[in-house]
Amino acid sequence: MTLKDFFTPKSVAVVGASREKGKVGHEILVNLVRDGYAGDIFPVNPKADTVEGLPCYADLRSIGQPVDLAVIVVPAKAVARVMEDCAALGIKSAIVITSGFNEVGPEGGQLEREVLRIARRADIRVLGPNCLGMMVPSAKLNASFGGRLPRAGRVAYFSQSGSLLAAIVDMAGEGSFGFSKLLSIGNKADIDELEVIRALAEDEDTRVIAGYLETIKDGDAFVHEAERVSREKPILLLKSGVTGAGARAAISHTGRLADMETAYECIFERAGVIRCESIRQQFDYARALCTQPLPAGPNVAVVANAGGPSIMAADAIERKGLTLADLSDDTVRAIADALPAHASLHNPVDLLGDALAARYELALRAVLADPNVHTVLVMLTPHAMTECVETAEAVVRAVADNSHKPLLACFLGAQRVREAIEALKGSRIPQYDSPESAVAAIRAMTDCARWRSRPKRVVRLFPVNRRKVERIIERHVERGIHQVSETDAKDVLQAYGFVTPKGSIATSAEQAVNIAQQIGYPVVLKIWSPDIIHKADVGGVRTGLASPQEVMDAFDLMMYRIPKKRPDADILGVLVEEMCKRGQEVILGTHRDPHFGPLMMFGTGGVMTEVLKDVAFYPAPLTAEEAKEMLLSTRTFQLLRSAHGSENINTDGIAEGLQRLSQLATEFPQIAEMDVNPFLVGPEGTTPIAVDARIILDSA
Repeated sequence: MTLKDFFTPKSVAVVGASREKGKVGHEILVNLVRDGYAGDIFPVNPKADTVEGLPCYADLRSIGQPVDLAVIVVPAKAVARVMEDCAALGIKSAIVITSGFNEVGPEGGQLEREVLRIARRADIRVLGPNCLGMMVPSAKLNASFGGRLPRAGRVAYFSQSGSLLAAIVDMAGEGSFGFSKLLSIGNKADIDELEVIRALAEDEDTRVIAGYLETIKDGDAFVHEAERVSREKPILLLKSGVTGAGARAAISHTGRLADMETAYECIFERAGVIRCESIRQQFDYARALCTQPLPAGPNVAVVANAGGPSIMAADAIERKGLTLADLSDDTVRAIADALPAHASLHNPVDLLGDALAARYELALRAVLADPNVHTVLVMLTPHAMTECVETAEAVVRAVADNSHKPLLACFLGAQRVREAIEALKGSRIPQYDSPESAVAAIRAMTDCARWRSRPKRVVRLFPVNRRKVERIIERHVERGIHQVSETDAKDVLQAYGFVTPKGSIATSAEQAVNIAQQIGYPVVLKIWSPDIIHKADVGGVRTGLASPQEVMDAFDLMMYRIPKKRPDADILGVLVEEMCKRGQEVILGTHRDPHFGPLMMFGTGGVMTEVLKDVAFYPAPLTAEEAKEMLLSTRTFQLLRSAHGSENINTDGIAEGLQRLSQLATEFPQIAEMDVNPFLVGPEGTTPIAVDARIILDSA
């Protein structure tokens, strides 16, 4: 069974239909009748003979005719009884409008579980509870209390918040925005965002899927389903509840930097979901994605009749990471033949303030035909001589003959451009009231096209020693130890192909000297204690020790000072390690998000990690392309390249390290957090070294 049974019912029963205006049960029934639903409508109310001129029934069993959809508006404690009636009558679709369930506490949660138990036993699908209802404009079906039906269109919208959906319906009416379906999913007891996205992907009336979410029920399933659907239909999401310090208690750098906002950003990127910051932005993006083809690249041409707005558009294009297209010589010559001598023939194309419709049409045809141009933004400001409506009609004609490229309009003004804007809307050309909003929509379209054109994901699996890691983790779990020691953490890394410095634990100054001599000078000393995670904070790291005396002095000083700073710490000795050759310090990390699993991190390493916070996250498992994209998205990458001058930094080594760590995090869900910091990287041809490592196991 699919949600088509919700979208195309032949009959609807409103259980809890009320005669009293202002009551939810009354408004839903009124909406069904007023908005022209053509199927049978059955009000159910044991205390009324008729409601809104329709015969009323005491209960569902009294109707005596098939019911395809039950809309339930009775008190929470009575919903289970109504569901029993649905089960007995073979009703397979129900919208539970009623609140007072899981959202109010344990007692409501118990009621919700009982309703769900009945529904699943009888194979009934449930939308809600605690929801606004559902609208299908093309079927004139308004099974909601969200106001009048908006006009039919190609955008489907689902919302976890009923109030927000009501506001969206109202805003859409003002802007003549059309919808294919609108669904309020409420508590998501049965039908959740995943199933809605899946159903809308199959809906022939829907071209763009938009929504508002507060929670995601199954993170892993969401990623896979959204990734599949995004290849065919854009998904535009508003996601709230992601600010704040969700990782305050984390021990690793990666854990502290990986908050909920970060998790959703990288998950949406992986799944091809376009993140929106506001309802208006969703509308802006949806208008473009519904009506225009996706651009073949980032090159934008601007055609306008004023210099100021053109400059604003050019600035917005640069800020959004797009490119002002270089017009071909043929295009420049074609425009020059029709423009005054002092007009700007290059991008942005300034047609001057006296430009009439014919000048616009010629310029647009030339620019749309230019192979260097991927998207066109046409702008107009209403001067005294401007032919606003005629220009809009010229735009429509030019686009009709070059429909393979997206074109967006930005007609600035109010009264004088109103009729022209209506002409654009009537021809499905998206209009924006500022160059910034138009360019933002172009960037969203470009991102969508780029994501769809990416190569098929191929995750490389490296030969590793999993059994060695299993033994280390099992030993810690058996002892109830969640912070893996540095030496054990490095053993884990070695099992997954990382190179780590040579070293051993010393419990005396003499032993430290012996280890140093075996390794070779210079060496590094690190305090060894399961209770001290950040060693440098207590003076527990000394580098560049080049003689036996320096090693002995450093050992003795640590063992004298650190117990005074941390009397609670169990100090077991000092780790003596080889001093690695100079290189650039970066950090590789992983943090297991409770919803989406392991997130990989790359950024500035050493003590500057949390100071600069120049990091990139991406969900595991990583492909080679995704690992390299993580590097490119940070300022750290540019610093690495400039630091080595003419030498090429070993970016392939960093990318491979991220992939190996990704494999480790994927294969061992017991790892909650992990830092490899610093990960020392040099020029091409050198081997990166995991200088230090920290692993935190899941305490659950």
